[in-house]
Amino acid sequence: MKLFPLDKTGAAILLSAALPLSVFAEHAQMEEVLVRDHELGTSLQVEQSLTPGGVSVLDSASLMERNTGNLADALRYIPGVWSASTSGSDSIFFSSRGSNLDATNYDMNGIKLLQDGLPVTTADGNNHNRIIDPLASRYASIARGANALKYGASTLGGAIDFVTPTARNSDAKQLFLGFGSFGQKQARLTLGSVLSESVDGLVTLEKKQRDGYRDHNESERKGVYANLGWQLSENIESRFFFTYIKNDEELAGALTEAEFAADPDQAGATAESGNFQVDVDTRRFANKTTFTLSDNSKLEMGVYRENQHLFHPIVDKVLVDFDGPGPDQPVEVFSLLIDTKHQDQGVVLRFSHTLGDHSILAGVNWGENKVEGGNYRNDGGMRNGLTTIVDNSAESLETFVMDRWQFSERWTLVYGVQAISTERDVRNTSVSSGALRNPSEDYNSFNPRVGAIYQWSDDIEVFGNLSKLYEAPTNFELEDEVSASGATLDAMQGQVLEVGSRGRHEFGHDNFWRWDVSLYYALIEDEILSQDDPSAPGTSVTSNVDDTVHAGVEALIDASFAISHTARIEPLVSVTVNEFSFDGDTTYGDNRFPAAPKYVVHGEIMYRHDNGFYAGPTFDVVDERYADFSNSFTIDSYTLLGFRLGVNREAWQVYLDIRNITDEEYVSVHSVVDTVAADSAIFNAGEPPSAYAGFVFRF
Repeated sequence: MKLFPLDKTGAAILLSAALPLSVFAEHAQMEEVLVRDHELGTSLQVEQSLTPGGVSVLDSASLMERNTGNLADALRYIPGVWSASTSGSDSIFFSSRGSNLDATNYDMNGIKLLQDGLPVTTADGNNHNRIIDPLASRYASIARGANALKYGASTLGGAIDFVTPTARNSDAKQLFLGFGSFGQKQARLTLGSVLSESVDGLVTLEKKQRDGYRDHNESERKGVYANLGWQLSENIESRFFFTYIKNDEELAGALTEAEFAADPDQAGATAESGNFQVDVDTRRFANKTTFTLSDNSKLEMGVYRENQHLFHPIVDKVLVDFDGPGPDQPVEVFSLLIDTKHQDQGVVLRFSHTLGDHSILAGVNWGENKVEGGNYRNDGGMRNGLTTIVDNSAESLETFVMDRWQFSERWTLVYGVQAISTERDVRNTSVSSGALRNPSEDYNSFNPRVGAIYQWSDDIEVFGNLSKLYEAPTNFELEDEVSASGATLDAMQGQVLEVGSRGRHEFGHDNFWRWDVSLYYALIEDEILSQDDPSAPGTSVTSNVDDTVHAGVEALIDASFAISHTARIEPLVSVTVNEFSFDGDTTYGDNRFPAAPKYVVHGEIMYRHDNGFYAGPTFDVVDERYADFSNSFTIDSYTLLGFRLGVNREAWQVYLDIRNITDEEYVSVHSVVDTVAADSAIFNAGEPPSAYAGFVFRF
């Protein structure tokens, strides 16, 4: 593998991606955050001032005001991100700026996930086995699209960094109990202590289970999240992290249009007979050490290693009766149970330095991923003979440097470049024939970015940037390459232009409204798209598309109106408008992409009292979307109404979250095909009326 040396990474760059003024990305409470948590508030102010593009911040404390059963719940108010749970469990679909809009949405590529700045996404770019529990974070920064350069990412969707709470910056002793519809039960116990001036530790134990609102939909998750901090000296701090997650989920399977109309909560025709499930055991060790070199410079070094075991029956027996009504019984021609072990490891370096009017950040991410095991025939959820030996690997090196140059009182120029060198190696050996399928390729690119921030006034700024996007195929996509040979895929790449504004306007006495708005337009070449393989349901075929367009508007607006000396009304609305389409394609012309609604609106109107009480309605408005690339089948739009209320006091907290009050039947997640047919089993039902309660005790 040819890796770029650091001295070829080029000039300095922008500190692009992180946490904006739009802390109100989950009922935004910037002032409260700044008062309650100086460290978090300072970080938010600094990062916002460095980012000429769309970024949002999710304060995990706000997630305890409502039911957060999965990452889709947590990302509900983040504009530009379309996320939904397949059936209420941890299995979710998510897309940022049009990433992942195809049949391989199970690998959830296009968004780089990190914990404490250390990658969780594998070296080949997929998130198939690992979605981070948002309740295990102190806050998360969501950098959409090219704004993720701070993390070394150049993906279409950007990056999300989840920052771990410690005993020094969070409620170190608390108990959370949650209950709700469809058998949901959840308990989290957090214990932490500052053991001395130099040592602190925190551990969270978690158990969650759910029966589900569909048949064959039970799930159970057990987790341990721990970290230990050690202040070696005045200038050196090191923190060790450990995560263990055992997550077992039954999969209800997708339905045809007729099945959905008859009973949207039933399991798919073969989900129960094939005992579809996804069971993942995860162990992760990591360390991050920070060296304060001077008042103006800092070096961060991180290492991580993660091991997983995936057990995944996903395709039931496909039987063919070759002699028709003759004497021979139907013969199994295909079924699939994946049983693999995954190993990820990597190293991260970050150097930051302030030099006059320049704030410089340089970084390196190196990661390696290995997948070993096999594909088996599936007999009711049990292995029934090995069919394919899997021995896949990937390696990736991302180097980047960025500079924020405040060359005048109101103008800040942010610029830089990322270099990526990454390798894919897929080795699938057929047990029956011994034939080896070995698509293997190296992908290399330099990806520049330039942007600017203009401080219109003390409370208002406008920004813009022009950036290059680059994303190599995942090993899943190479395995599914349409020719099923040793051929590979090209990397997708393109240019994106983005402009926007964020700010705050005060009016009257103690009233204000805030906004964070971004508009972007991206021209993509060789976008990698897959569709469900009709000859082997549950698997996909993947190819490059010459030209596509990804454009949209992302807006987050909130306000606060005093109605008395002790109470306020606080509305919040998140609006996403999408325009994702082919651009003169020989097969699909200018068809719109499936899976993404043209617009999505999430909002709430909350009454809040100084005694900690809050209550108000919530709403979700989702436009129509296509189910296929041919644009022949439209999934209906829907509107969901809910209500939540609660009380938040110093020593305790309680909430009630009621959803889908009007009993709307709707499709939450669907697979993608070329053209929907009557027997296309691709639809998953959204959540019926439900209610959830949670209790937090701090001691």
